Amino acid sequence: MKVCLLYRDKERAEEESYYDTASVIKDLGLKTLFLSAAKRLIYENGEVKSVDKEDPFLMETLRNVMMIPLSSAEEISYRQEIIKDSIKNEELIRRLYGISASLLEKWNELGRGGREKVKQSNRVMRLTADIKILHLFCDSLSEIKALLSDSETGFQSEGMNSFKDELLKSFSDEREEFLKRVLSDISFYTDGTDDEDEGRERVIRPRIVMECGLEDGLKFSSIKLEEVSSRGDKFLKPGSTKAKIRDFVNSRIPDSFSTTGDMRINEQSQILEYGIVSFLVEELKSEMEEFQFFFDRLKYQAAFYLSAVQLMHQFERISGDLCFPTVSDRRDLEFTELKEPVMGLQTHVELIGNSCELKNKDLLIVTGANQGGKSTFLRSIGIAQVMMQCGLPVMAHSYSAGIFPNFFVHFTRREDSEMNSGRLDEELSRMNGIVEHLGEGSLLLLNESFATTTEKEGSVIAYDIIQALTEAGVRILTVTHLLSFARRVFDENKDKADSGVEFLTAERKEDGHRTFKMIRHEPELTSFGLDLYKEIVGAVASDGQNNV
Repeated sequence: MKVCLLYRDKERAEEESYYDTASVIKDLGLKTLFLSAAKRLIYENGEVKSVDKEDPFLMETLRNVMMIPLSSAEEISYRQEIIKDSIKNEELIRRLYGISASLLEKWNELGRGGREKVKQSNRVMRLTADIKILHLFCDSLSEIKALLSDSETGFQSEGMNSFKDELLKSFSDEREEFLKRVLSDISFYTDGTDDEDEGRERVIRPRIVMECGLEDGLKFSSIKLEEVSSRGDKFLKPGSTKAKIRDFVNSRIPDSFSTTGDMRINEQSQILEYGIVSFLVEELKSEMEEFQFFFDRLKYQAAFYLSAVQLMHQFERISGDLCFPTVSDRRDLEFTELKEPVMGLQTHVELIGNSCELKNKDLLIVTGANQGGKSTFLRSIGIAQVMMQCGLPVMAHSYSAGIFPNFFVHFTRREDSEMNSGRLDEELSRMNGIVEHLGEGSLLLLNESFATTTEKEGSVIAYDIIQALTEAGVRILTVTHLLSFARRVFDENKDKADSGVEFLTAERKEDGHRTFKMIRHEPELTSFGLDLYKEIVGAVASDGQNNV
């Protein structure tokens, strides 16, 4: 049976993940998102009372799904609608994940893996485990069926409605009744039970009815199984007066006899029981074969939607701005009050949103004052793009962009002991790897790239590489302090009516105050480093005076 909650008509992604996912996760700080999404917030009277310990499976699932981009607006919309349903039916999604996770855990304990099966050398133990597993399957499917049928709010998304219809069809009332009846009939093969109503132990006794003919010499022929059932009796101590009376009564019933009085008959009856139950169990396993991988898929796909809901709750703690992005042309990028959520989750500071409207642009160059929020601005776009391309909402009033299945990041790295060459060589090596994987629909984010050499040399390298890539159809967003490069590109495009280049700068007030807003402005030939110098020197001087 199909789940199909991540994709309309398939269970697994056919697309490849982003190139160098490790760099995408590291440079955009996505690990913080994964960790936050894996923690459940416990509310009391509308306030967060506590935070659960992270669920590693939720964290890993969100990571895997986010790193495989969807390829069309229809796929993105399909997943967005299911997320909206999940937000409205959070407890249902949580139950779906919990039921499937619990079943898989118990299934593993009962010997799902082949290695565990080998350990169960006793065939009776193996058969008993199979019966318990079938009970788990049937009970869990019944629980999910009831959960979906009892949903009060109903579903609006195509995906959730299709999942519900598929399950109700595959596990119909008739099929459910049949499976439960057969499992009840063979329940004598498992351990006894406790009678909760009477508060005393009971035993399950089998009833097996066979029909056969007799040939010459009183030989059996045409043996046919007529009935298998189980009957619950009050436990009686063997050898007690009541037990002897019951055995005597049973022995006088014309169509039955006791097997306890003769060891040979008892042994043959056990063989018969095993054969009949084994046959019925194999029939049930064949009947439920289509559900073998259903719970694996359900746990994984429900985990994505549960992590999405929990991530939305985390976002709401730091900002009330959430929207579902829309897909536009690849040369267009438009958003209002877009915020960088990783910083908010890490520091819980007030976030500054930025708005931008780019039409028919291939290159965005961001310059301006040091510590003005340029890198944060670039990360906010990168995070939003990755989230949009896996169907997640983003932290903004609105966000519209094209789909870029080939998404790359190239952020400057600090020098460390593991580097086997200089920083510039390392940057060029990473860029070479990106170039080798470029294709249709490529978006490249550059943050302070090629700033590890002189300003003059870095500007030449940046100009040559970026010009070649934009001419090849790659969309590029770059934050740079290479002012000669930025100014050269500006001078070449300032008089073009249809220029494909846009310039933004980090806003700086006359008194040096940074607003962390990006505004349209031509590149300036300074990064205003003296502002920081004066701020640091002033702070040190003030601290020295206070200590005198």
